[in-house]
Amino acid sequence: MSQSEQSVLKTFRKFYMSPGKMLCFTSVELDAKKSAFDSLVDKRYLMREKFAGAYSLTSRGYRRMQQFA
Repeated sequence: MSQSEQSVLKTFRKFYMSPGKMLCFTSVELDAKKSAFDSLVDKRYLMREKFAGAYSLTSRGYRRMQQFA
């Protein structure tokens, strides 16, 4: 898992996010880590929400997120 992917998951952990809860990112964050977000969606760790810049963790992503301090 890349450092950028880990950073994204750590952001979810920082805000105590659980599966299905939406977290919104700024356009700066999205632009800087676009490939990480895309990769995490492809791996089914994140799900894109209809709201622009919003993602939520899947159950699989939640379990993976728990591995990072």
